[in-house]
Amino acid sequence: MTKLPILLVLALLLFNCKKEKSPIPKKKPLPNIIYVLADDLGYGDIKTFNPAGKIATPNIDEMAASGIKFTDAHTSSAVCTPTRYGILTGRYNWRSPLKSGVLTGKSRALIPNDRSTVASLLKKAEYHTAFIGKWHLGWDWAQKTASDTTGEGWNAWDFENLDFTKPISNGPKELGFDYSYGHSGSLDMAPYVYVENGMATAKVDTVTVDKGKYTWWREGPTAADFVHEDVTPHFFRKSMEYVKERGKENKPFFLYLALPSPHTPILPTQEWLGKSDLNPYADFVMQVDDYMGQLLEVLKKEGLTDNTMIVFTSDNGCSPQANFELLAEKGHHPSGPYRGHKADIYEGGHRVPFVVQWPDKIKPGSISNEIICTTDFMATCAEIAGLDLNANEAEDSFSMLPIFTGNKEFAREATVHHSINGSFAIRKGDFKLILCPGSGGWSSPRPGSKEIEGMPKEQLYDLSKDPSEKHNIFEEYPQKVNELKDLLVSFIDNGRSTPGPKQKNSPLNLAGKQWHQLETVFNK
Repeated sequence: MTKLPILLVLALLLFNCKKEKSPIPKKKPLPNIIYVLADDLGYGDIKTFNPAGKIATPNIDEMAASGIKFTDAHTSSAVCTPTRYGILTGRYNWRSPLKSGVLTGKSRALIPNDRSTVASLLKKAEYHTAFIGKWHLGWDWAQKTASDTTGEGWNAWDFENLDFTKPISNGPKELGFDYSYGHSGSLDMAPYVYVENGMATAKVDTVTVDKGKYTWWREGPTAADFVHEDVTPHFFRKSMEYVKERGKENKPFFLYLALPSPHTPILPTQEWLGKSDLNPYADFVMQVDDYMGQLLEVLKKEGLTDNTMIVFTSDNGCSPQANFELLAEKGHHPSGPYRGHKADIYEGGHRVPFVVQWPDKIKPGSISNEIICTTDFMATCAEIAGLDLNANEAEDSFSMLPIFTGNKEFAREATVHHSINGSFAIRKGDFKLILCPGSGGWSSPRPGSKEIEGMPKEQLYDLSKDPSEKHNIFEEYPQKVNELKDLLVSFIDNGRSTPGPKQKNSPLNLAGKQWHQLETVFNK
């Protein structure tokens, strides 16, 4: 065998050293995630969902045009605290100790520190996590004395034992949020105190109350820097500042912006009063839409739009405080074509506008008719971040990523609905089974009313033919009733509606609350 000359060998070695190596493809950075939750905003209040509506919402409409809108999206409950629980935990609210109703601004923490949340999950993927807005999931205020003999937080004197000079415990920080800024309950629930990273931001030295038709709030302690009219603008300003700050970092962020609006008190600023030509509620919705436009503009200016997934939705349907009668006179219906409103088991209680914009993944102008639930957010974030969920995490959450990308089928089999008094419904395909007579909430026929007497204890509707839930067909489809009832029983008994090992539901341990309708469900 002929040997290569030494000079030739050296030349070949030199050539190979100088030859450029193929660059290793860079892994695309994880997207920023923003979840904006409006409060008591109806499905029909956003123009793109209700073309016949009379409220102008150009910015949210543009979000839908730039991303995807879901026509059949639902909250896990028809009222706020339970829905917020489901969003952050990926778990149906009735699995928690709160089986009906809502918390107050004084209530103790509902979510235990060992329960995984969207925030604690995303921290595993090195996200910076922030909460700004209305918490309404309870946290533990410091107490002046160990024994508190005052009430639950519905009255002004219930707060006399709270010590606002000391840090709270069992709040957003303990559930995975690196930064938090907000108030404890709804904007009509005392105490009216901003808490930043566990501490009140100002001295609490006054008691305020307003009893206007639209602007009312309950009497209670108020901090020096808390101005009801400015709370919504203030939260948006804080959020835009946060986005600007995090945009400078080489690290993805998750922002949970939980608005207190357009819930009562209905407080559009002077600039927006009268803009809708309808009423203050409609003005307030327009103001929220305008601030959404400002937030989107900040993303654009910071160069963050393409790789940011931003969600806009509501925690339940519209409240009667919006003055339905007056709005109807002017041709606007907050629930659109659907029956009922906030608190109800009917569609108007839990069907909400749901828009997602994410240019890197979602084709503009997309529309989905898939039935989704607000509990699906956690599994979606897990798949986006490439994280596996444990058996005891997000038990009722299905990733929406397949809908965003169209790569595979969405996995949700059925969806459970829940009303303010703890009534259940289950939806699978076009059929919806309601396991109570009437609304289960605030609209007619109300629980305990004379109208309920003699009504069937179960309701079945084919929403493809009867979206307004006017014709109860439960007697015509006994097999469908039993099928849906058995499916709901399995979801309850298994402690989950996703595949996986059986989990436990939390026992009832909140005074004054009852888990309604289970006797009906189990045919006891």
